[in-house]
Amino acid sequence: MAQGPDPASGARGNLPPLSLHVPEPNFRPGDPVDYSFLDIPPAGALPRPDETCPATETAPLCSGMVRVLGDDHLATGPWDPKLDPETLRRMLRAMALTRAFDDRMYRGQRQGKTSFYMKCTGEEATSIASTFAIAADDMVFPSYRQQGVLIARGYPLVEMINQIYSNKADKLKGRQLPIMYSCRDHNFFTISGNLATQYPQAVGWAMASAIKGDSRIATAWVGEGSSAEGDFHAAMTFAAVYNAPCVLNVVNNQWAISSFSGFAGAERSTFANRAVGYGIAGIRVDGNDALAVYAATRWAANRARANGGPTLIEHFTYRAEGHSTSDDPSAYRSAQERDEWPLGDPIMRLKRHLIALGEWSVEQHRAMDAELVDLVKAATKEAEKNGILGHGLHHPFHTMFEDVYKELPWHLEEQAEQAIRERQIKWPEWKPE
Repeated sequence: MAQGPDPASGARGNLPPLSLHVPEPNFRPGDPVDYSFLDIPPAGALPRPDETCPATETAPLCSGMVRVLGDDHLATGPWDPKLDPETLRRMLRAMALTRAFDDRMYRGQRQGKTSFYMKCTGEEATSIASTFAIAADDMVFPSYRQQGVLIARGYPLVEMINQIYSNKADKLKGRQLPIMYSCRDHNFFTISGNLATQYPQAVGWAMASAIKGDSRIATAWVGEGSSAEGDFHAAMTFAAVYNAPCVLNVVNNQWAISSFSGFAGAERSTFANRAVGYGIAGIRVDGNDALAVYAATRWAANRARANGGPTLIEHFTYRAEGHSTSDDPSAYRSAQERDEWPLGDPIMRLKRHLIALGEWSVEQHRAMDAELVDLVKAATKEAEKNGILGHGLHHPFHTMFEDVYKELPWHLEEQAEQAIRERQIKWPEWKPE
């Protein structure tokens, strides 16, 4: 039997020492920013294969980038969805409303009205254009930066703010972290702070839809950082094996909570290329081009509905704000990154497209922004009547024991009564709700 080299013999003494590679972002605070290293193809450059094509035909779409809006602000190429002006205006309004909502809620957090908030500034198209491209009864499994889905589906702003404030009108009874919405009526699955869990949930729901012979599909979103989680890969395996009718979105906004996309694998390949390894369709899309996002999502949704299987879509975009109100991005990235981002701002790009079509104007846009600010302000005042953080207007005390059992067991009833008695002893002026 052959013997390997004796480690003690020094046989490897002439080999270079191993070194560990630690990903490092291109720019740190104070660095000048130059995005010339990015390979951004011109609009309309990539072909649009048939929605029923073999998954292997989408491989070029995984390493390229689907783009529709050109430098002249007009739509071009085979991916142009040819949306009518009214649909474009509705999409623009939903994106602008989402941004106005974010700005107001961010301010509310700084005023102490809620404990936490997360903005999606610069990423609005990745959720809103996608929502416009799927059916209203398709099931959505969002991450925590998809508030635009609810807004696009017409969920009342007051209900969203009630949840953020965890007040007495919060339909989730204060049990979820602010911005972790849930709404069955709008086919919006409960947001989980445990990242990537929504992927296997979406795939499982899609498989169940197929088992029942339904026509509805599932969609899910994660950030590129979450794509390094095990749940992501488990879901991809099940989606591929069982040909699950779903659209799986990876929002590559370049940064996780404080680490850049290289820690999730961006230095090696695109995130869309992971579809190739699993044998499913994949598309990499300009995430700041609302028309491209719509076109890619509609293609993937049609494919899923026709039993063509799952599609992985990478939305190449940029997180213009901090990760959350608990984050200071100036501590780890250059302040110039946002201004130098070569794919621009999704709202401004759609606005300029409509103006180029002669279907919009600067004056109309200014008036819309003012209207939306007032709309959000009015919704905020209405929600604040139900209470804000720490002001006592919360759900009745007994609700903390509810919604786990169909009928509350005797021992929990006993605990609830005991808790009420102890609270009355401590605060005699307090009355049970």
